[in-house]
Amino acid sequence: MLFLRIAWVVAQAGIGLSVIIVFLSAIVCVITTLSLSAICTNGQLQGGGVYYLVSRSLGAEFGASVGILFAFANAVAASMNTIGFCDSLNHLLKTHGLKIVDNDVNDIRIVGAVALLVMCVICAIGMDWETKAQNFLIVVIVVAIINYIVGALIGPSSDVERAKGFVGINLQTIRENWLPNFRYSEGREHDFFSVFAVYFPAVTGVQAGANICGDLKNPAVAIPKGTLLALAISVTSYFTMVILSGMGALRDASGNVANLTTAALESCKPHCGYGLHNNYAIMQLMSAWGPFIYAGCWAATLSTALTNLLSVPRLIQALGVDRIYPGLIFFSKPYGRHGEPYRGYVLTFFVSLLFLLIANLNAIAPLITNFYLASYALINFCTFHAAFVHQINWRPTFRYYNKWLSLAGFLMCASIMMIISWAMALTTMFVFMTLYLLVLYRKPDVSWGSSTEGQRYQDTVSFITELSHRVTHSRSYNPQLLVLAGTPLQRPALIDVAHMLTKIGSFMIVADITDTALTKGERVSRQHIGEQFVKYRKLRAFYVLLQGLDLKRGANALMQASGLGKLSPNILLIGFKKDWTNAEHKQISDYYGVIQDAFDLKLAVTILRVPGTSQTVQRWRWTPRVVSEPNNFELVMHTQVLALMNSDSDLEDDDQAIDDDSDKLIDSENQLSNETSSSEQNPESIGGEALRSANFSRTSRRKLSNGALSFRALSFNCKQYVDAWWLYEDGGLNILLPYIIARRGYKHKLPLRIFAITKEQHKREFENKCMESLLKKFRIEYTELTLVRGIGDAPPESSWKMFNNIINDFKSEEKTDILTSEAELKSQYSKTSRHLRLRNLLLQHSTKAAIVIITLPLPRKVSASLYMAWLEVLSRDLPPVLFVRGNDSCVLDA
Repeated sequence: MLFLRIAWVVAQAGIGLSVIIVFLSAIVCVITTLSLSAICTNGQLQGGGVYYLVSRSLGAEFGASVGILFAFANAVAASMNTIGFCDSLNHLLKTHGLKIVDNDVNDIRIVGAVALLVMCVICAIGMDWETKAQNFLIVVIVVAIINYIVGALIGPSSDVERAKGFVGINLQTIRENWLPNFRYSEGREHDFFSVFAVYFPAVTGVQAGANICGDLKNPAVAIPKGTLLALAISVTSYFTMVILSGMGALRDASGNVANLTTAALESCKPHCGYGLHNNYAIMQLMSAWGPFIYAGCWAATLSTALTNLLSVPRLIQALGVDRIYPGLIFFSKPYGRHGEPYRGYVLTFFVSLLFLLIANLNAIAPLITNFYLASYALINFCTFHAAFVHQINWRPTFRYYNKWLSLAGFLMCASIMMIISWAMALTTMFVFMTLYLLVLYRKPDVSWGSSTEGQRYQDTVSFITELSHRVTHSRSYNPQLLVLAGTPLQRPALIDVAHMLTKIGSFMIVADITDTALTKGERVSRQHIGEQFVKYRKLRAFYVLLQGLDLKRGANALMQASGLGKLSPNILLIGFKKDWTNAEHKQISDYYGVIQDAFDLKLAVTILRVPGTSQTVQRWRWTPRVVSEPNNFELVMHTQVLALMNSDSDLEDDDQAIDDDSDKLIDSENQLSNETSSSEQNPESIGGEALRSANFSRTSRRKLSNGALSFRALSFNCKQYVDAWWLYEDGGLNILLPYIIARRGYKHKLPLRIFAITKEQHKREFENKCMESLLKKFRIEYTELTLVRGIGDAPPESSWKMFNNIINDFKSEEKTDILTSEAELKSQYSKTSRHLRLRNLLLQHSTKAAIVIITLPLPRKVSASLYMAWLEVLSRDLPPVLFVRGNDSCVLDA
């Protein structure tokens, strides 16, 4: 561009506007360089160029999108500069009457393809060769510039040069060339911004240092200094050449030596063959020794092309290593001692070759200008956003930047894009948004502490704080669950039901309480297993591990302290302790105490019991993985997941099997243990892949075993009913939760049957209308409403016999917190009779339901054993049963 299009820019825009074009480009580049320097000095840099800088500043979505655009722009820029080299070579051959095929586009394609191949080979050999080539080319460029300046100052040496438009520096030429003279050229009518679009790729080397940041010894120092120095030298050179071109050459010349007056020379317009407008090789004419300008032109174009070709494969490699776009992973494989991306060079060669076939420099330049401006805009926005958010980790050592100046740079780049070509700008924006949404949809598992994450964190904290100050209305109620689920895979049914209740618009806290004091490695491993399971199941959940506390104290602590403000649990979900009749008294006391504490702390309580014969139509398979701690590189293996699944528990939820084949579990455990032993001996061979200890910024995760662990997920048949037994008024939770399960328990809505108790037969029709009116008022959709009578009837002897068999082992002469007495049984006779009678009604109406939701009895003034016996008789021999009792807070609103 330095030797090929400067004269054409001056011819179109004149000296005045050409200076403004160079100055405007310089402003954009200076602002971008200041922003780039701030980003480069805010932490350690690795390979990946612009992609690495933007992704670590604004996040993977922005970084990957602008990275692809910039890689594409660089690949096309390589073809553009190669076309420039071929143009100059063609002109030289033409002056000597030589050609390869047609001395036109076909010659450009042939020579350009060979040149691209040679440059790709030089880059692929390594940075040393590329650096040596660049050093030689820079020397040639400097000498060529000096050659041109000397020739322009000396003036024409013959009448032939004067006839071709080089008249030497004079005031008349300056006056004629000062104002613009925009013309129709190469298929379009030009204006200021179309000329700017052709010129701007000449200053896109501002990111050359950032493109190879991974190969620099001290990029935080080298990039700001080198980029600013290079920019100063480049802009000075362009200013000099613009002014000299406009002062010493005519826009149009006939080449006729017979009459050398200005009027005669320009009489050939608009079909002149020489002059700034018509002869791209006028720089050779104005130089002290013309042939050396060819060398300078070749050096300038090939040097820029080498820089472009060197950066693209490394950027693609960084994208592939981060696994942002799966299609690029193949091209990220490193080769050799320096990890050269040879596959990336092949891809870059073919992309550049594709645009080389256009063989028209002016057609390609505006295309890449938009992509470069887009990347510059994003770099400026990165700096503005990071400084504006005031993220703690934003501490650049480069101080000569300003966030508002960066914002101005962003707006300037965006505005210029639209002015140059709104259609091309919209196309660029569409491509960018497509790439952005693709990454957003894939949700890559990366976290780099970007300013976007910081902004999201600040907004979240502000919203939570604001939400805590608002008065809660029943319309805004959402079930927020504290689920005492223990270790992963131990109680999947609890997780399934909680997921039904929270998967839209709410959340749950999955609590794992252990009275064992865990080591650091055990805690990290167990925490990671829980978090990985939550992520695998795509739950809206937070996993919490509490160690060193028994069940009652741990649950009490969680009920009081878990959550933030209004985002605290309002429902406790636990599994029914199916082995309570054989458990130690302390375990029964702790379990019962958890329920009492929940009511005392104004939480709603739900208890789930799932029999082993319940229908399961879906099986999940899950492979636990290994985690590496960055601080001490200790590999914590997850072999204990099997032991955790089979451990004794204070909160049994059902007879649901984790895996029916116990031998398979034993084999898997042996396999995991063997892999653990081998990993301790050789921690760098986990999964057959080396863990690079130098890269502590990423968590290394490897597959732990070939066989995945399986468990059964609770699921319902679409033809089954959800039965809700609404026995007592508790604020509406006993009817709201069945409604949610019916709507979310299957891909289609499940039929909901509502059962309520009526005492008097003659008022049954009236009570039925009242219930229908109430449900309609609360907008509860249901399939069937049944008013059941006979709750006060005596239960059959078989029910009493079953109850007595359950409670006999827990009788004592005096009532205690756990044991019951004859006196208590007599005082609670009516309640016990009512529960036994309710059991008969449940067996009569709900044995074929998908799930049964029953109002939970209150644990008031009753021993633990008697209360557990009530729950036992209400839930035995039934489908999955969910006991629900609200805290008397209204959760339904008309």
